[in-house]
Amino acid sequence: MKQVNLYEAKTHLSSLVEEAAAGEEVIIAKNGKPCARLVALDPEPAEAPLRRRFGFWGRKYGYVPPDVFPEFTEEEIAEWENNPVFPEDKA
Repeated sequence: MKQVNLYEAKTHLSSLVEEAAAGEEVIIAKNGKPCARLVALDPEPAEAPLRRRFGFWGRKYGYVPPDVFPEFTEEEIAEWENNPVFPEDKA
């Protein structure tokens, strides 16, 4: 265990972090009183990346058969595309 003053810790932080990562415990003191401890983290297990689950929403919300949406003729599509969005009232 190593104890350093706050000013020294600010000055040599990168080397203190390397020491802590190597397994040494570093105590940081302010005016001679310990106030913080610098230790290595436990290595986290490498997690596998999340895999995409194809078809998830279909199972969750049900299947929509292809015949639900009707086929439109080209005349109907042209009529929708060429008409105004908000036709004026003719009343």
